[in-house]
Amino acid sequence: QVQLVESGGRLVQAGDSLRLSCAASGLTFSRYSMGWFRQAPGKEREVVAVLNWNGVSTYYADSVKDRFTISRDNAKNTVFLQMNSLKPEDTAVYYCAAKVFAFEYDPSKFPFWGQGTQVTVSS
Repeated sequence: QVQLVESGGRLVQAGDSLRLSCAASGLTFSRYSMGWFRQAPGKEREVVAVLNWNGVSTYYADSVKDRFTISRDNAKNTVFLQMNSLKPEDTAVYYCAAKVFAFEYDPSKFPFWGQGTQVTVSS
């Protein structure tokens, strides 16, 4: 049974930094592309960043480029999202998702999801 557990979300001020973690179990982690997605109230879920199975390929939404960094530790079955220079518009529930091998950033292509962690950025 695949489980993804996010952590690290909290209330911060604009300009602050935050690191989210997602611990995975029940899968061969090194074979999976991992993604971070977010959903703000009243909006659709959107991609934030995706990292392929071997860490070579990445995708970032334009809104987070140069501010957010996705990384993974295959030895610890964990994917991270380092978020710098946070803005109020980054406020959302952040979800971790997994997809075997093929690199995608369409959330509908990811079969496994965590429960999400709330990030709130105050102005």
